[in-house]
Amino acid sequence: MKDIMGLMSKAKEMQAKMQEMQEGMSQIEAQGSAGAGMVTVTISGKFDLRSINIDPSMVKDGEGEMIEDLIIAAHADAKDKVERMVQEKTQELTSGLQLPPGMKLPF
Repeated sequence: MKDIMGLMSKAKEMQAKMQEMQEGMSQIEAQGSAGAGMVTVTISGKFDLRSINIDPSMVKDGEGEMIEDLIIAAHADAKDKVERMVQEKTQELTSGLQLPPGMKLPF
């Protein structure tokens, strides 16, 4: 019974920490790039697009489709970085909690 109470206490603490982490995710930013840095995007930890930077040499007639593709690629790069940051922070929070194999947080 003592183990269950301890586990419940740890779960409650972790839930509060997860809530705090989720609120803080809007404060972090990740930058993704494509086309050897010709296009960069910045997104928040909640995947909100914050900025796009396109190298002026890219803006020529007929280049629109390529720029669009590079923006998508840069966004995907930034999204991958945010997902890795979230995974690392989640692992830090759950390091003391023994979860069954295969169980991931947040649920």
